[in-house]
Amino acid sequence: MQACPLGDELAQAIEDEKITSKQDVKIRYKIMADDYEWDPNDAKKIWCFGPETTGANLLVDTTKQCQFLNEIQDSCISSFQQATKEGAVCDEALRGCRFNILDVSLHADAIHRGGGQITPACRKVICGAELTAKPRFQEPIFLVEIQTPDDAVGGIYNCLSQRRGIVMGEEQINGTPLVNVRAFLPVAESFGFTQALRAATSGRAFPQCVFDHWEEMGGDPLDPKTKAGETCVAIRKRKGLKDIIPGTDAYLDKL
Repeated sequence: MQACPLGDELAQAIEDEKITSKQDVKIRYKIMADDYEWDPNDAKKIWCFGPETTGANLLVDTTKQCQFLNEIQDSCISSFQQATKEGAVCDEALRGCRFNILDVSLHADAIHRGGGQITPACRKVICGAELTAKPRFQEPIFLVEIQTPDDAVGGIYNCLSQRRGIVMGEEQINGTPLVNVRAFLPVAESFGFTQALRAATSGRAFPQCVFDHWEEMGGDPLDPKTKAGETCVAIRKRKGLKDIIPGTDAYLDKL
């Protein structure tokens, strides 16, 4: 199995229910081939969406001349739902991941192709594929609208720059001395933001935060020296997991 990114546009389309598991296969594969440049053969052989059969992750059968796949499909789908709900990096849900089944070797005896054998093996392969595909964190981003008088704008810019915020625009509200500032702010940096903003502007700024989109977080979560790596270690500690993420060998050894 091989893992690769799905792409932000396609992941967003799945979350907006423009592409769903309940769609007719012919309609879905045409949309994916025309709008997202998918191979028509791959688009016809999507096994499932996950997690919860509606998430923005796909399990795709790209095998050539493999027998008995119909017997193990349900077991693979079950393990895919589990693996995408609790990923290998820090037991969080996955988003925007595509898993391609490249080849399958199955036991000749049907009794050894049951769910008890296939489900745990498939889940470990999915986790191993995830770790080898250079996984990245995605963090939620707020759209912040701040209304403030003209002379307090400088304090807003300073406060946002300290919290990795990006100002998108500044508009004068007609007929008033107020300015409307629009900015993107990571949700992780939003805790205590209102108090810091009030302190920077003497209480004259009024922020309003609404979730806007997901954005890739810089750095490798598998490297503890990066910002993403520090976040990963903190999440694993909070959940009572080992600080060090098990490598692919840990999954292969258990197969």
